[in-house]
Amino acid sequence: MITDLHSRIVHVNPAFEIVTGYTRDEVIGHTPKILQSGIHHLEFYQSMWKKLREQGEWKGEIWNRRKNGEIYSEWLSITAVNDSNGEIQNYCGIFSDLSDRKSAEEELKKMALTDSLTGVSNRYDFTERMLHLMNTSERYKISHSFLFLDLDRFKQINDSLGHEVGDQLLMEVSQRIRILIKNKDIIARYGGDEFVIALTAIQHPREAAQLAEKIIDMLEQPFHLAGEEIYISTSIGISLYPNDGKTTDELLRKADKAMYFAKQNGRSQYSFFFDDLKTATKRLVVLESELRKAIETKSFTMLYQPKVNIKTDRIIGLEALIRWESDKLGIVSPSEFIPFAEENGLIIPLSEAIIEKVCGEFIRLELGKRADMPISINVSSIHFQQHSFVSSLKAIFEKMNCQPSFFELELTEGTIMANAAETSMKLKELKQLGFRISVDDFGTGYSSLSYLSRFPLDYLKIDKSFITTILSAKENEYIVDAVVQLAHSLHLEVIAEGVEAVEQVELLQTLGCDIVQGYVFGKPMPAEDISHYIEIWNIKRQER
Repeated sequence: MITDLHSRIVHVNPAFEIVTGYTRDEVIGHTPKILQSGIHHLEFYQSMWKKLREQGEWKGEIWNRRKNGEIYSEWLSITAVNDSNGEIQNYCGIFSDLSDRKSAEEELKKMALTDSLTGVSNRYDFTERMLHLMNTSERYKISHSFLFLDLDRFKQINDSLGHEVGDQLLMEVSQRIRILIKNKDIIARYGGDEFVIALTAIQHPREAAQLAEKIIDMLEQPFHLAGEEIYISTSIGISLYPNDGKTTDELLRKADKAMYFAKQNGRSQYSFFFDDLKTATKRLVVLESELRKAIETKSFTMLYQPKVNIKTDRIIGLEALIRWESDKLGIVSPSEFIPFAEENGLIIPLSEAIIEKVCGEFIRLELGKRADMPISINVSSIHFQQHSFVSSLKAIFEKMNCQPSFFELELTEGTIMANAAETSMKLKELKQLGFRISVDDFGTGYSSLSYLSRFPLDYLKIDKSFITTILSAKENEYIVDAVVQLAHSLHLEVIAEGVEAVEQVELLQTLGCDIVQGYVFGKPMPAEDISHYIEIWNIKRQER
C-alpha cells in the first residue's frame, strides 16, 4: 500500500485485496484508518508516526480489520519514499498476514499446557500454576486443598473393551468433574486414569470433603459408551495447604498416599491425609525389600485347594494358592502383596518363582501319578501380556522337568480380552504345549462372546462374588444359570469358587454347574497333605 503525504491511499497491489477483502477502487483516496481494528490506542499511532518522521521507517506487529469485520494480526513495515531532493514524497507499507502463525502459536501453547485427550490441564501446566498459587498464598495466608483421584477398575475396562472406549471414558469423566468445580479451581490429568484438583481459597476442609462426595456420587452414575453401560468408581485422597505441606510435590505426594489408603479400605470413598499414613509408607518400603528376598529365596508357601466334580463326586483338580509370612512383617495377605508386586514391577519374577515352586512340589511328591487331577496356577495379567510369556513358561517347565498336560492356567476375564488377537495366538500355543486353560473371575469383566467362542478354553470359573449371595439374591442365581448355559453351549465346563454351604452346592447342582471349589469341601492345604486328603475323600465317597 502506498500513500501520499496526507495519508491518502494512492496504490495497492492484488495481495492487498486478497488479505483485506477490499478492492482497489474501494480504498483509493481513503486513509489507512479504513483498516483500523479499534484495538490500538491513539498513543500507539502517535508513537508510530513519530518514529516514521524521525527515522524514515517503522516496523512492528499491528492488528487490523478486514472488510468482513474479522480482526487479524499482521507484520507491517512502513518506509518513507524520498524524491531526488530528499523530501518525503510517499509512504510505502508492506505487510504480511500473521493469522496462520498466530493460530499455530496458540495451538502449540494449548498443546503444551493441556492434556490432548481430555482438554484439562496437563501435569506441566498444573505444576506451573501451582508454583504461582503457592507464592501468592504464602503472602496472603490463603488455604487450599488438593484432591488426588484414581479411577477404580479402569484397567479392567480398558483391557476388556479396548483403549478407544477407555479414552472416551476418561473424556466423559473429566467433563463430569469440570461441572462440579468453580472457575477458580484447577483440574489436571496427572497420568493414566489419575486426576488432580486444586480446590483454591477454601474456608474449611469440609469444602474438600463435600466436593469429594459429589465426585464419587457423580462418577457412580453409569456411562453409556460403545453400546455398553459401564460402571466405575473412584478413590480420592485429600491433602491441605499449608497443614500438610507448602510445596506442590509434597501436597500431591500426601494426597496420593491418602488415595491409596482409601482404595485399600474399600474404594469408592475419600480419605484425608493423616500422620499414621507415614507408618504405612514405611511399611511399603519394608514390604518391597522383604518381597524381593522372598522371591529370590522362594521363601513362601504354596497351599492347594481341591476342586470337586459335583456330578461324579470326584476330586478332579487342585488350585495352587500362595501364602507368605515375612520375618519382619508377619503374615502378609496375597490381597496386599500381589497388587503391590504388580505396581512395583515384581509380579513377573514372583509369578515365575511361584510356577517353579509348584513344579518342584509336583515332582517331589509325585503328584503326576494322578493324571486326572491337574494343578491350576493363577497367571498375572501383566505376566501374560509379556511377548515372551509362552517361551519363558515353556523354559520353566523344561527346566523343572514337568509336563504341561498336568497343569491348568487360570487367566482372568480381563486378561484374555485385553488384546484378543494376540491372546488367541498365545492360548493356541499354550494348548499345543498341553496346558488346560480356565477363565477366572468370569462375570466381572466385559467379554466379547464372538472372541470367547474362538479361544481354546476348557473352563469358565464363576467369580465368587456371585456365589456368596446366590441363595439370597435371585439375580445372582440368574447370572450363574446364564453363565452355565453359555459355557455348556461353548462346550466348556463351569467351576464355582467360594462355595461354603451345602445349600449352595445343591442349588449349583440344580443349575447344572460342573465343578465346585470352596471351604464346603476343603480349605487350602500344604502339598504334603494332599494324598491323605484324597484317600479320606475316596473312603467317604464309597460310604456315600
